[in-house]
Amino acid sequence: METKVITITDKLDALALLPAAEVLQKGGLVAFPTETVYGLGANGLDTEAVKAIYAAKGRPSDNPLILHVADFAEIDKLAHDISDTARKIIAAFCPGPITIILNRNRIVPDAVTGGLNTVGIRMPNHEIARELIRLAGVPLAAPSANTSGRPSPTTAQAVLADLQGKIGAVVDNGSCKFGLESTIVDCTSAVPTVLRPGAITLEMLAAVVGEVKLDPALVGENSIPKAPGMKYTHYAPKAPMIMLEGAKGKMVAGLLTQIAKAKAEGKKIGAVVSSETAKELPADVAIAVYGSREKMSEIATNLYEALRKFDQTEVDVIFAEGTAEVGLGLAIMNRMHKASGYRIINL
Repeated sequence: METKVITITDKLDALALLPAAEVLQKGGLVAFPTETVYGLGANGLDTEAVKAIYAAKGRPSDNPLILHVADFAEIDKLAHDISDTARKIIAAFCPGPITIILNRNRIVPDAVTGGLNTVGIRMPNHEIARELIRLAGVPLAAPSANTSGRPSPTTAQAVLADLQGKIGAVVDNGSCKFGLESTIVDCTSAVPTVLRPGAITLEMLAAVVGEVKLDPALVGENSIPKAPGMKYTHYAPKAPMIMLEGAKGKMVAGLLTQIAKAKAEGKKIGAVVSSETAKELPADVAIAVYGSREKMSEIATNLYEALRKFDQTEVDVIFAEGTAEVGLGLAIMNRMHKASGYRIINL
């Protein structure tokens, strides 16, 4: 299969998007940009089209997908018994980098929900994404456009590295703004519960609706996944990655100790670190800088590209610098824990 690349340099060009919409209408797969990461879209109401997503990604079928919509009216077509709290969150943060878990209507196929009675719905804050949904005429089921378990793509080039020849088209609109997948919040119970942290933080949600919980499954893997990314190892580079966590003042010394041990074992070493820490590491370590430790948004934007750097750089082990798990740092560390397979050294 040839993967057609549709490049759009301006914010919106509906005419240029028509070929991509046609692929979707015929049951095909199209990767498209959002404000978070590139999504791999298919007709979310067509079971066979949805199954094609799982096949292209090599994704387990019990890992539910998110339905992407263009307009508020579509939400009520896909879900019922939407609480006042859910509507407050929708009003405050949609369109935006947030997914709302709601009670599904029967129009939503089991293939989307992993057999659950709930569905995740998102309205991306990206004009091209929403226009593509409108042109396709259906909600788009769209996980990240990468091979399952790999770092999510924030550029069309990263999409092609994983999926070229497996999908009909990719819409190239440059780099994504946020760089991490959407916040997922379950609104099917009295107190909203964050299932996956993202750019809409726990604190931001609490400011709108009051009490918000963090799902305990975020710190473990032994649960039925109500949302993408809760059960399986995700975001992983090809080499094994080990997290180092602790006080900033201990980070460089901790990294140097681990690097020395790995060198003694004859290993080629990579490091995913802040710009501050990078200056302190040996010249023979392959370094991917994710940004300044003082700028969480910078780290979020650059994290996946930093992890993907080691696809082209041969290393035996990667050491990664952790950050504080507050605000956006909670989302960053959630992804890094998954990428490391929970291999963590506490300093």
